[in-house]
Amino acid sequence: MFTPRTPVYLSHAPTPRVQDFALLAALEAGIRGILLSVMPLVVYRAFGDASLVSQIYFMVGVASLFCGLMVPWVTRFVPRRWMFTLSGVLYLTGMSFAIFGSPHLKAAALLTNAVGTVTFTVCFNAYVLDYIARLDLGRNESTRMVYSAASWTIGPVAGVWLLNWWAPAPFIVASLFAVALVVVFWWLRLGNGKQISRARGPAVNPLAYLGRFFAQPRLIAGWLFAVIRSCGWWVYVVYLPIFCIQNGLGDKVGAIALSLSNGLLFTTPWMLRLVKRIGVRQAVRGSFALCGALFGLAWIMSGQPWLAYGAIMGASVLLVMLDVCGSLPFLMAVKPSERTEMAAVYSSFRDVSGILTPGAAALVLLVSPVAGVFGACAAGMAIAWALAGRLHPRLGAPKTGPALPAE
Repeated sequence: MFTPRTPVYLSHAPTPRVQDFALLAALEAGIRGILLSVMPLVVYRAFGDASLVSQIYFMVGVASLFCGLMVPWVTRFVPRRWMFTLSGVLYLTGMSFAIFGSPHLKAAALLTNAVGTVTFTVCFNAYVLDYIARLDLGRNESTRMVYSAASWTIGPVAGVWLLNWWAPAPFIVASLFAVALVVVFWWLRLGNGKQISRARGPAVNPLAYLGRFFAQPRLIAGWLFAVIRSCGWWVYVVYLPIFCIQNGLGDKVGAIALSLSNGLLFTTPWMLRLVKRIGVRQAVRGSFALCGALFGLAWIMSGQPWLAYGAIMGASVLLVMLDVCGSLPFLMAVKPSERTEMAAVYSSFRDVSGILTPGAAALVLLVSPVAGVFGACAAGMAIAWALAGRLHPRLGAPKTGPALPAE
């Protein structure tokens, strides 16, 4: 007996799981992991002037920040699934510029890849907020980091090796990751995310939602946590190697530190267990406190380079811990009707820290050696520790009873 098939349009795509989003994040990390150490070399070789390269990175950071904030406005006219796909197209375009372009097109490749990153980040975070339950956000973050750990650990070294072997090679590999990212996204059938009904009316000013962001102190605090954490990573990745070279530790010691810290991403499931045991507030506050103390110790002990180096290595453990729990205060405070807009605001932390850290470091270096940057970073961590004291004591805990008053 013939049984007719259920029409495709009546079939429902399965609800995306934590592992599905972790897979998307891992594929995107494959792109950025390969390019992390390659693009600075390519741009520097194209222009041959470190000062000009710094100016290019600064301008790219500003442009990337603006583009990221404009993504929610664009999604009013372009469905989110096509915006996500556009992020992959932007990556592929950037690879083409880097392989075939003149020096100016190589700078354009840096900008195109940066816009691809912010477009992906905004859409990705919006999908996460659509489909992942509030209490599962921590598990989502840790799983994403575990899936991405190999890319961040192997990618930077592999990228430079491929570049020295054959200049187009790292960009070809990154292009394959970009194609896989788009293919897997469409295979998961995420569509445009969950739709929230709103009153019909004219489109608001593209940046009008910033007013709603500034009217919510919890979102501001959560965003500042992300900015300060990212500044810590900037100091670790950029200024620790400079400190090692200036103090006679060699140019390989900083690279070893980066590889070891990226390897810590494999430990994030155990870090998440600790977060669940002690609570989000205590985890965030304690991590900022210990991280700031270690950066401060490195500044004080800068006369003993190996001790300072060890202190910064210890601080990287807390930075990974903050990668696990530092985003939760923001993500848990977002209203369902503002997912896309606030995802755009949150993603701006990367660009803001990329502008703020070099700017602040330049001022510090006017009156202090490189170790002074560690002290400035410690001050930023102290500010975050103070802000974290205002978080709700039961943030992230299951609602099994009446909520406790916030302190």
